[in-house]
Amino acid sequence: MLNHKFDSVKQVLLGDVGTGKSSIVLRFVKGQFVEFQESTIGAAFFTRTLSMNDQTVKFEIWDTAGQERYHSLAPMYYRGAAAAIIAYDITNPATFTRAKKWVQELQAQGTAGIVMALAGNKADLLEARKVTAEEALAYAQENNLFFMETSAKAAINVNEIFHEIAKRLLQSQAPQQNTGGMILVEKAENQSKKASSCCS
Repeated sequence: MLNHKFDSVKQVLLGDVGTGKSSIVLRFVKGQFVEFQESTIGAAFFTRTLSMNDQTVKFEIWDTAGQERYHSLAPMYYRGAAAAIIAYDITNPATFTRAKKWVQELQAQGTAGIVMALAGNKADLLEARKVTAEEALAYAQENNLFFMETSAKAAINVNEIFHEIAKRLLQSQAPQQNTGGMILVEKAENQSKKASSCCS
């Protein structure tokens, strides 16, 4: 089979301030975690190429600022995006509510057929959990997203969420397949028991 390469797949991260979007990207692109990450101003740009079997997906990732004052800039970054990760903090219900608003905005104004992932970040902080995985999964399934709980700090499901996006982008070029909602919570909970329960 010929090598199938996606050039410049535009990917955007959206979510409230403090949900760990920048930490997710840093973990994925550089394999690093910074305990006290400064808030993004405007947006930050990263690239990483994933090879999957005989196929390649090059991500051009826009990590957007979560502060409300930067909301008006968001369409500039999600316009034309083939994929989006909408992040919330599992210990903060307000960020889950905000994530739903981002989903609605993308559904109304985003690219047709955009691959959307809902990321419940800070999955290492299980004792402080306020948003259940079941609630988030139900929402994701109702809105044609896929869902994973992640921890940038403990390196839980960060690479997996990008690999799943890449897989779905490649599938979208092939005959359509219904992959449905998915959840990788059990793995997150098992791994997070070994992780520190500080900040994510």
